[in-house]
Amino acid sequence: MKDHQHTHKHGEALRGLKTARGQIDGIIKMIENGRYCIDISTQLLSVISLLKKANTSVVNKHIETCIREAVQTGDIDEKIKELETLMKYIEKNL
Repeated sequence: MKDHQHTHKHGEALRGLKTARGQIDGIIKMIENGRYCIDISTQLLSVISLLKKANTSVVNKHIETCIREAVQTGDIDEKIKELETLMKYIEKNL
């Protein structure tokens, strides 16, 4: 049941990831067919954008659910450290 709840909670991210997967398949075909480099790059940037949006959605849902629960139970320190670590990772990689 917990897996179903996570799927429902992350429906927006899941839709974006499935779209990105389809675009990646298309990009692979573009490369295999020798398509123009700029066209390939444009599609790659589109996928990157979808992945960033999916990540933002997942993090926002974490804040709305897990962080809210931690505040209500008084167990917030660990969640703050998780978010700080995530923000450092985002700073390095995005």
